[in-house]
Amino acid sequence: MYTIKQAAARSGVPVQLLRAWERRYGVVKPARTDSGYRLYDDPAIDRLLAMRRLIDAGWAPSTAAVRIRELDDVAVGELVAGGRESEQIHAVASRAGAAELAEAFVTAAGKLDEPALEQVLDVMFSRGSFEQVVSDLVMPALAALGDAWQTGRVDVAAEHAAAGAVQRRLGMAFMAGGRPAQDRPVILVGLPPGARHDLGALTFATSARRAGLAVRYLGPDLPLQDWLDAVTRTAAIAVVIGALIDSDVDPAERVAKAIRAANPSIVIAFGGRAAASVDPSEAAPVLILPHDVAAAVDAIRVALRARVVDATSR
Repeated sequence: MYTIKQAAARSGVPVQLLRAWERRYGVVKPARTDSGYRLYDDPAIDRLLAMRRLIDAGWAPSTAAVRIRELDDVAVGELVAGGRESEQIHAVASRAGAAELAEAFVTAAGKLDEPALEQVLDVMFSRGSFEQVVSDLVMPALAALGDAWQTGRVDVAAEHAAAGAVQRRLGMAFMAGGRPAQDRPVILVGLPPGARHDLGALTFATSARRAGLAVRYLGPDLPLQDWLDAVTRTAAIAVVIGALIDSDVDPAERVAKAIRAANPSIVIAFGGRAAASVDPSEAAPVLILPHDVAAAVDAIRVALRARVVDATSR
C-alpha cells in the first residue's frame, strides 16, 4: 500500500491533481487508515497511470475517467502494459536506422498497437522529405510487413491495421499537396480491376501532386469501363496504372489496351513491383516507371514534355 505522496511519485500525477481526479471522477477509491490517511494499492496506481496516458493521448479527462471506470483491474493493467510497450517501441524507433524502424513497425503491427504504429510513422516522417521517407523507410517497412505475414509472424488483422495507419498518413499528405490548377492537363492514377494493394499508387499520386501535376487519384479495383469513362470526362493526357503483384498484370494490360484503342495519343505508364512483367506490345508505346517515387514522377514529367513537343511539331 502507498501513501498519497508515494502514489503521486509512482504515477507521475501531482498530489493535488490526484485528489481532484478522485473527487471529480472517481477514478480511484483509496482505502483509509484509522487516522483518515489515504492508501493506494497497485491496481489504483495502474488506474492513475492509465488515466494519465489517455489524457496525454488527447482524451478529455471526463471521457478518460468514464473509460477507466468501465475497465476491470486486469484490463487496466493491460492498458498500462501496452502503453509501456509503446513507449519502449518509440524510444527504440527514435534512434533507429531503416532496418530497425521496419522491425519496430512490424512489432507494433503484430501487437495491434495503433499508438506505437503512429509513433513509428512519426519518426519516419521526421527524417526527410515525403519522397525520401516513403522510398527509404515506409516502403521497406511495408515489404518487411509482407514478409512477416508470409512467414506467419503477423496475421491479416495486423497487416490491415498497419496498412491502414500508412493509408491515413498518405491520405493526409495527398490532401496537403494542394489542389492543382483547373487548367492543367489531368493525369489519372489508379489500379486495374481486382487490384487492391494501392499504397504504392497513392504514394506516387501524392508525390506527383506535390510536384505540381494535376493528378486525379482513382483508387484500387477500378473497372475497365470506369477507366475509360474517367479518361473521357477529364480529357486526361496520361494514365498511371498500378501493378503490384503478378495477378495485377493481366488486368493492367487489358486496361492499357482499351485506353490506347480509345485514345491513341495518351501517355500510358505502369508502376509497381510487377510492372516490369507487363507486356506493352498491344498498348505501345508505354512507360515502365522506376520504383523510386521521385524518379517515377520525373519520368512522367519527361514523357509529358515529349508528348507536348510531338503534338506541336505535327
